[in-house]
Amino acid sequence: MNGLNDNKFRGEKEMAYQGIKRRVFISHYKGDRTEVDDFVQKFAIEEKVFTPYVLGANDNDEFINSANPEYVMTQIRKKYLLDTTVTIVLIGSCTHSRRYIDWELKSSLKQGEYTPNGVMGIILPSKGNSAYLPPRLEDNWSKGHENCYARYWVYPKTAEQLGAWIEDAFNARTSRAHLIKNSQDMMKYNAKCKICGITH
Repeated sequence: MNGLNDNKFRGEKEMAYQGIKRRVFISHYKGDRTEVDDFVQKFAIEEKVFTPYVLGANDNDEFINSANPEYVMTQIRKKYLLDTTVTIVLIGSCTHSRRYIDWELKSSLKQGEYTPNGVMGIILPSKGNSAYLPPRLEDNWSKGHENCYARYWVYPKTAEQLGAWIEDAFNARTSRAHLIKNSQDMMKYNAKCKICGITH
């Protein structure tokens, strides 16, 4: 493919998604990184649905050596969540048991100094139609999405579908913030995985 056509192709891809493009923090377990990268490649890079921020505390937690939850949440907000407005938890087999996922969710849901992030979960393709939710995500979700802050979904089929989910999470920051449940203590350690039966 020559340079002219290649540029034209990239230009067409820029137009692939016509909705609002939000800054999204991707919370994930590093064991799912191949599927996480595929999700970002398809929906952020190719379809242009959102602007991704992927590097999370589960990749580098060297600064989080404090027993003070407020300090930990502040550090995650400043160093990782930055100016993102929506947090997507990509859910695989062991995601529910990871303390860093819990920390990222607690920081995303924190109210006060910052407007909370909209929060949503997406089940990765390897898990099919169901998965164990991280406890803090489950606390903010209810069946049928009734009277709850967070939503979770099976893997999106189209860019438009994902865009609508992200916009719903973004709007929840004001319309459903009163439904946030975030008083639970932060996980101090990884929990026993309900799939593997071990603590990773």
